[in-house]
Amino acid sequence: MQTLEHLETTTETIRVSALHALAYCPRLFYLEEVEELYTQDAAVFAGRRLHAELEKQEDEEWEELFLVSEELGIRGRVDALRTRDRQIIPYEHKRGRCHRDENKQPQPWESDRLQILAYCCLIESALGIPIKEGRIRYHTDNVLVHVTLDDMGRSAVQEAIQKARELKQSMYRPPVTDNERLCARCSLAPVCLPEEARLAHNREWEPIRLFPEDDDRQIIHILEPGTSVGKTGEQIKITRRNQPVETIPARQVGQLVLHSFSQISTQALHFCGEHGIGVHFISGGGRYLGSFDTRQGSIQRRIRQYAALSSPERCLEIARKLLICRGQGQRKLLMRGTRGKIEVPEIEKAIAQMKAILKQVPQVKSLESLLGLEGNLAKLYFSALPSLISSDSQEMHFVNRNRRPPKDRFNCLLGFGYALLLKDVMNAILTVGLEPALGFYHQPRSQAAPLALDLMEIFRVPLVDMIVLASINRNQWDVKEDFQIRGKQVWLSEPGKRKFVELYERRKQETWKHPVTGYSLTYRRLFELEVRLLEKEWSGEGGLFGQLILR
Repeated sequence: MQTLEHLETTTETIRVSALHALAYCPRLFYLEEVEELYTQDAAVFAGRRLHAELEKQEDEEWEELFLVSEELGIRGRVDALRTRDRQIIPYEHKRGRCHRDENKQPQPWESDRLQILAYCCLIESALGIPIKEGRIRYHTDNVLVHVTLDDMGRSAVQEAIQKARELKQSMYRPPVTDNERLCARCSLAPVCLPEEARLAHNREWEPIRLFPEDDDRQIIHILEPGTSVGKTGEQIKITRRNQPVETIPARQVGQLVLHSFSQISTQALHFCGEHGIGVHFISGGGRYLGSFDTRQGSIQRRIRQYAALSSPERCLEIARKLLICRGQGQRKLLMRGTRGKIEVPEIEKAIAQMKAILKQVPQVKSLESLLGLEGNLAKLYFSALPSLISSDSQEMHFVNRNRRPPKDRFNCLLGFGYALLLKDVMNAILTVGLEPALGFYHQPRSQAAPLALDLMEIFRVPLVDMIVLASINRNQWDVKEDFQIRGKQVWLSEPGKRKFVELYERRKQETWKHPVTGYSLTYRRLFELEVRLLEKEWSGEGGLFGQLILR
């Protein structure tokens, strides 16, 4: 028998639990073992609780054992070994129900059967003990199923090990399973997106939503200079000047956004990385500075991304979709603003010219030409946008788009909103595990990652432009309290930032029915969905990316 420490210096072996995933679905095996993608849903935690309760039982026959067999090339932790009639029998415990055959007799699920057979073979090889059978306890219906180890069982284990080795050497994900019922019970469905993959191959398919509708974890913005963020136990600790210390359980936090001169401890950074909490930094002037990157593994996915985005033809194809998405969104926003109103020649002219430009996009042969069309669209859009401002406050009007430093309140709001948007897009890219530096449209020109700049285009209109325009027309801004004037520059004050953050986060909680999949998600979830749909563009399941066009 070999110990876990010795395993690190030996030939790589395959986990028996991974063979269980392989029998359930080869794509699940690939996602977990090759791309190193894991999720922790309610079923996973329930399984852990079951094993913890079993370990506490006062049973002298209970023995949990970790074994390695280089001969077979597998390793695993046996739930329990018990002696029955002088025979050693491995036990596997399952939280759910057993399978029932046509005669309603209890049977193991095929993946469970392979797993217990693999444990039997592992014990024989590692300990030199003959094993005749293994047993599976299904706790929901309190059924014990016996699985005999014979020549057919040994062959099944060897075939599975060989298939697992072949998949670990492959650069490509296996296709989604034909049995869609398996997907509904799979913890990795939000990563795999099997329903969306089926839709990509069959546009008549009516997908069910396996992707979570929302993420109810908090996004905490630290706006006050001098605030420090640390950890205490399993909680995030926030210490503001002259205020009581605030503690929030880590499971309730999705992101920490540190503005201005707030700071975070090294221990808290590591803690956030371990709990999947995004950490992002925004300057006092409202500029996105960067994000804490905790990605691990998934190198195969980044290799595929690099290979795909190294192709000029592929980049141009995706960039066309992106420009149409943004340009149509801008045009639709202008059209919305004219409904029920007296015709405004400036807006009508811009709408017509934008339509003509968008018709040219599918025929464009280079990214340079596409950038030229994008510039023309943006010029038309921002020249017409001031006509949609109905507020009587002249201080909130603007003439043209200017960036840093912003020269008016409208551009100040846009700039801050785009910084928050860039932060959210980066959070989604890092969550999914793609490489932000490998974009397909924008070229590196600042600290902002090209892929994040690309993906921002989808969300600019619905998540920033619309809330800026609506908040001004509703007279929600105090021109003195919410802004700071420094010469010809205009910046948001701390109360102004807090107000914008509230408007922005509230907007992200609103839902949007996806025009292709047909199901609704909050904008918070749409960030991650669009990143995953982008990855499908170079994974043989494309066609759904960049379809979020304002109606």
